[in-house]
Amino acid sequence: MKLTGLYKGMRKGYGETLVELGEKYKNLVVLDADLSSSTQTAMFAKKFPDRFFNAGVAEQNMIGMAAGLATTGKIVFASSFAMFASGRAWEIIRNLIAYPKLNVKVVATHAGITVGEDGASHQMCEDIAIMRAIPNMRVIAPSDYYHTKNIIREIANIDGPFYVRMPRRDTEIIYESEEEAEFKLGKAKVLAEGEDLTIIATGEEVPEALRAKEILKEKGIDAEVIEMATIKPIDEKAIKEANDLIVTVEDHSIIGGLGGAVSEVLAEIEGKKLLRIGIPDEFGRSGKADELLKYYGLDGEGIAKRIMKWMEG
Repeated sequence: MKLTGLYKGMRKGYGETLVELGEKYKNLVVLDADLSSSTQTAMFAKKFPDRFFNAGVAEQNMIGMAAGLATTGKIVFASSFAMFASGRAWEIIRNLIAYPKLNVKVVATHAGITVGEDGASHQMCEDIAIMRAIPNMRVIAPSDYYHTKNIIREIANIDGPFYVRMPRRDTEIIYESEEEAEFKLGKAKVLAEGEDLTIIATGEEVPEALRAKEILKEKGIDAEVIEMATIKPIDEKAIKEANDLIVTVEDHSIIGGLGGAVSEVLAEIEGKKLLRIGIPDEFGRSGKADELLKYYGLDGEGIAKRIMKWMEG
């Protein structure tokens, strides 16, 4: 698979797919916490105003409303920024959504360090960790615009709670069509073959992992790239079948995210080594998205450098 050089927002794909699903499912409703222009749920609000509910700047109330609507047989999508959807509303999600296994899909935008200039207060780099710790919760991070559309369609057809995270910025398209961007819950996908090591990436870091592969190739290192869109339930089989040297890459803390999930699987396997690339145990800082990716070594070049240094050591 090769990078396209084309960019499009995952949240745009989310908004468009909500409208499509609204036509198909008359019992589908959407909630937002006064951020519909940013989360792109405004598309659904314009098309189906009687099935859209704005909770205002009250994310905990939004989740409570979502729970109530789900008990009446509705398919519920509830959205806000990742910092508020997962952080501020965590206890409500745990007790009102996950515990009774209600059919609520919490879809968060503006996740990770690439929120950029908004700084540490809005850079949610812990959401995968705290959401995957909740029993019954499925956690997903799409890789591009087309992938997002297929994921949203898929989870609308699966009963129960989900958490989906996506970034603020437009990201590089890695799939040429929706057909190519196939998604199956709990299944990883090999995007590029390689015999020396395996890079397991999630979310917006998937294109950067593909870029790192090309840089490593020039240095004589043959890297496999695996897209791990579902962090929970994670594809244990794919991890076990990966090369002995494994690198995880994520726009998230290395504690409790993709790296943590892969570590849990590898703890029961002998003979494999792991390097976790992500945000270290610290809060983020203000800066442009591309600058921050470079600063934290999360761009293709930075990933390749970390891998080469690790292999040399």
